Amino acid sequence: MDTEALRVELAQLRQEHRDLDVAVEALAATSNHDALQLQRLKKKKLLIKDRIMVLEDQLRPDIIA
Repeated sequence: MDTEALRVELAQLRQEHRDLDVAVEALAATSNHDALQLQRLKKKKLLIKDRIMVLEDQLRPDIIA
């Protein structure tokens, strides 16, 4: 995968992560929130964060110390 495609995917994942963060906060703020739905959103958010970290590692050049 070329660098530009990685950057595009990374930007999309960061946006999706922010959107999920807002959704989690909104759902948690309701008095009778669905705990299962909240758990699913949080899990999806973590999976996206893991993918973001993988992409960032691929974009970061290897530095030999």
